[in-house]
This record gives sequence, C-alpha cells and structure tokens, in this order.
Amino acid sequence: MTSARRLFKQARRRVGGFCLRSFGPQLLTWLSKSWTSELEGRRHLDEALRGKGFLIAVWHGRMIVPVDFFRARGWHVLVSPSEDGALSEGLLQRFGYRVIRGSTSKGGARALREMLAILDDGGVVVITPDGPRGPAHSMNLGLAWMARATGRPILPIGCCADRAWNLSSWDRFTIPKRKARIALEYGAPVHVAREGGEQELERATEAVRASLFELERRGFERLGRQVDW
Repeated sequence: MTSARRLFKQARRRVGGFCLRSFGPQLLTWLSKSWTSELEGRRHLDEALRGKGFLIAVWHGRMIVPVDFFRARGWHVLVSPSEDGALSEGLLQRFGYRVIRGSTSKGGARALREMLAILDDGGVVVITPDGPRGPAHSMNLGLAWMARATGRPILPIGCCADRAWNLSSWDRFTIPKRKARIALEYGAPVHVAREGGEQELERATEAVRASLFELERRGFERLGRQVDW
C-alpha cells in the first residue's frame, strides 16, 4: 500500500510538473493582463536600484505577482535544488529570469559564490525566505547571512490581491483571479553590518520578517480586505 501510494504521488507530481511547464506561462500571462496594480513605496526600490546590487525578499506563497511584474529584467532567483525547484526553474526562465540552484542547507557555498559575482556586477537576487518547504512565514538566518556576506541590502516586498485562489499547500500559494486588484508594497531596505555577529543576523532577520507582515497588512487595508494568513 505504501509503495502504491508513493507511485501515485510520483505520477501526480509528474503530471502537475508537465502542466506547469506547458500551460503555466500562458495562464499567468492571461490572468495578469487583467490585473490592476497599485504600487506603494517605489522610492525604496529606486534607492536599491541606485546601489550596486541588492537582494529581494518575498514570501514563497506570494511569488506569482512578482514573477509577472518583474519579468524580463534579467534578475536572478534563488531556487531550491529539489524536484519542486526544478519545476519552478522552467517557469521562471520563460519569464526572463535567471536561476541559481541552491539553498542555505544544500549547495549554499556554490550559490553564495554565484550571488557574489552577480551582486558585484550590480545584479538583483530574489529569495523566498520561508521556502522551499516552510513552515509559512518562518525564516532562518540564511538570508541575513547572505546579506552580511555580500554587503548588499535586502528589499522586502509585500504582495496582496483583493480576490485570489489560495491553494491547500503549506504556503497557501496565492494566485490572483481575473480582474483582481493587486497591491505591491516596497519596504525600506534592510542593511546587515559586515562585522555583525549572531545578534546582528537575528536583528536583520526579524526586521525583514516584520516588514513583510507590515507591508501585507498595509496592502490588504488599501484593498479593503482582511489579511488572509
């Protein structure tokens, strides 16, 4: 029974992966063309863009809106080396992103070397700090450690929709519906002192986490909706 269940899950994953690769980009494009976007805090993005590279933090379950909004900019996304990461990689590449495979627990040293080179060249790296497996909205010190190691700031981005599908996954993955209003909120960049120790990493991690929550609260308030956590 266990073997049969495992085979069923593997088959379902393959079918889901095929659908995501084959139809995901077209579906997202069709949906996003009907969205109305409202931006707040653009000055924070402009400030980050004037610097020499930066990191973006967005919750794993909110990644659909940024994937569409920032398409074709040549930005890089840190993607898990897992099978789920492989599925995301194809979708991201179709939207003009470059993918870095690795995480803070596997492939981290190689991924950090890649990010250092990208950031030194003025690039942008997007990270979902509670991914790839959650729990939702949990964060370890990995993102702050990367910011400290690279000397680059972290730009938190909150994304909300007034009407959306929320999947039954651990992150309640959000897909805005047709004609949804989108609130995209940029937070103030979080800097991590290069000479900082464990306490500095903890401070920066909590600052990013608190900012992401606050940005989403503001976004839902502007949309006239209750938060969906």
